[in-house]
Amino acid sequence: MLHLPGQARMLSTDLLAYFRRVSAEPFTVVDVETTGHQPHNARITEISVLQATLADGITVQQTDLVNPQTEVPPQIVKVTGITQAMVDAAQPAATVLPAYLPMLQSGILTAHNLEFDYSFLRAEFAPLDVSFNRPETEQLCTVQLARLMLPDLPSRSLPNLVKHFQFPVGESHRAAADAIACWLLAERLLTEILNEDDDLLLKRFAQQWISLKAAATLLRCPTAAAKSRLETAGVTGRPVGRGESATTMYRRGAVERIVEPIASAVQLSIFDA
Repeated sequence: MLHLPGQARMLSTDLLAYFRRVSAEPFTVVDVETTGHQPHNARITEISVLQATLADGITVQQTDLVNPQTEVPPQIVKVTGITQAMVDAAQPAATVLPAYLPMLQSGILTAHNLEFDYSFLRAEFAPLDVSFNRPETEQLCTVQLARLMLPDLPSRSLPNLVKHFQFPVGESHRAAADAIACWLLAERLLTEILNEDDDLLLKRFAQQWISLKAAATLLRCPTAAAKSRLETAGVTGRPVGRGESATTMYRRGAVERIVEPIASAVQLSIFDA
């Protein structure tokens, strides 16, 4: 996990303290559109970066098309509306991206599915001899935040969240609109965390569905042992998916009830280094 590996080891009380602390920080929200799903065989076609705070809202946003110097597949054109002609007229990543580096290196780096955007940025900066690495404590994924705060929504995709909250943004799958949507989501959920009563928030956190792997991380044991401990404690899961992709999901609160008490004291140790 690129975004906050330590978060997977944090109990709800520690998550609450973490998100309240990070809410006071400036945020750098990024969205990239690409020619595919993996940075080893795809390139960025558009980037948008905005900076914002909960106090002031969006203070600046910059957006550019990027020439990927490769073909934009028809299915990607259909989804994004970014055509070959549009990117052929743009500058390549080596020219466009360096101007974004000062913004990308400041604030809490935020994206919806941060692992995707972050991996593409790292891949594009590497040939420029730029090692783009942000500390784990300065990353925020709004997919993860939405899973915590909105556990029972049928979908936490950005387009569906835009519809759910009726955010006033443009068409999805364009970098500028998606960056704004990501910020509006972060703003809304973090504001709720700041203003809502602790007990109510912790009850919301307890409803989050987490995977067996995540449960094992909280229980600090292998997945097989975690499954056994959950079954012994009478904690039942919810099967999701089929075949090799099938997994079992558990309510966070049910898992935390059987976490060793000593674990809570060490949850934030990753942030103290």
